[in-house]
Amino acid sequence: MIKNKLIKARKEKYTQESMAKILHMTQSQYQRREKGEIKISEEEWERMAKALDTTVEDIKEDDSIMHQVNNYDNQSGNYSASNNYFYSIPEFILENQQDYINLLKKQIEELQEEIRSLKS
Repeated sequence: MIKNKLIKARKEKYTQESMAKILHMTQSQYQRREKGEIKISEEEWERMAKALDTTVEDIKEDDSIMHQVNNYDNQSGNYSASNNYFYSIPEFILENQQDYINLLKKQIEELQEEIRSLKS
């Protein structure tokens, strides 16, 4: 998600290159953060806010405001290509994975018991 509030505040004071130097990173690394390609850590938000003489709340945008999209087509049984950040996973896949996890846990227990019996 593009960081529009950050971009606006930064443009009032600095170029991307100047801001990147202040933050000790390349212009490309900084640009990728503004574009939302790289997650900005809390520490980086703090440093950016300080450099821009503002608060984190004034420049940070909530990434959780994205929409969840169901990309599973029940008729075809296929997933559709998309640039969305979230995907709905069909319940049967989750159930299948949980069954597999339980099977693996059972096998681990059996193998641990076999190891114990071999040590005795």
